[in-house]
Amino acid sequence: MLVSAKEMLKKAKAGHYAVGQFNINNLEWTKSILLTAEELKSPVILGVSEGAGKYMCGYTTIVGMVNGMIKELGITVPVALHLDHGSYEGAYKCIEAGFSSVMFDGSHYPIEENIAKTRELVALCEQKGLSLEAEVGAIGGEEDGVVGGGEVADPDECKMIADLGVTMLAAGIGNIHGKYPANWAGLNFEVLEEISKKVGDMPLVLHGGTGIPEDMIKKAISLGVSKINVNTECQLAFAAATRKYVEAGKDLEGKGFDPRKLLAPGCEAIKETVREKIALFGSAGKA
Repeated sequence: MLVSAKEMLKKAKAGHYAVGQFNINNLEWTKSILLTAEELKSPVILGVSEGAGKYMCGYTTIVGMVNGMIKELGITVPVALHLDHGSYEGAYKCIEAGFSSVMFDGSHYPIEENIAKTRELVALCEQKGLSLEAEVGAIGGEEDGVVGGGEVADPDECKMIADLGVTMLAAGIGNIHGKYPANWAGLNFEVLEEISKKVGDMPLVLHGGTGIPEDMIKKAISLGVSKINVNTECQLAFAAATRKYVEAGKDLEGKGFDPRKLLAPGCEAIKETVREKIALFGSAGKA
């Protein structure tokens, strides 16, 4: 059964570790992440961007697949199914489809409008027992065609949004989606510390977890980051393992072209990436 991310993140914030949000793109991704979380007894958040939602035939398809897998694979760890960077309309669609958590990314609206729309979603999510993530200050890099430049959020605006009663807050602290450029300035810990002070117990979310050095990740967790999003890293690992299989001519041997065989090395690579992240974030054994 899907759960909201509220409890797992409250425990993570109090225990100074972080729960990974691993974005899913298909059955293989979902299965690999769930099995690894179960193996390491770690709570987990499955992230779905609106683009991936469309690719997987819509939100009801995803809810059916994830619920089915939890049952069939005997998953006992807490699993939240979360809309990543949701639009206002997208958030409503996911709530209707049976997601247990949504992110409303109102960072591109004027702050007043972001507040009004967030307030409305807070009321709805509370009524249904779902967790809600809000964003202040755009995250840099590319997210489904939306490009930002590693912006830094205003701590006062963060407090305004946090006070609306959201479950968790994503604040830009110089992080970006995708691969980090060579001239990246690093995370802004002064701002993170200030945001953390202003929002108190609220779990903070770090987007663009791929490529941030391990010491920076650990420092961010010590300053109140309780949820870290990983997407690109699993994609790169999957692609590299699949390329290796094909370049070695394995798909031409026997029934090596069977998708179950062709995609197996990529699935193992996703599992390995998720294992590394769970160890780094400190969530193993916290289910």
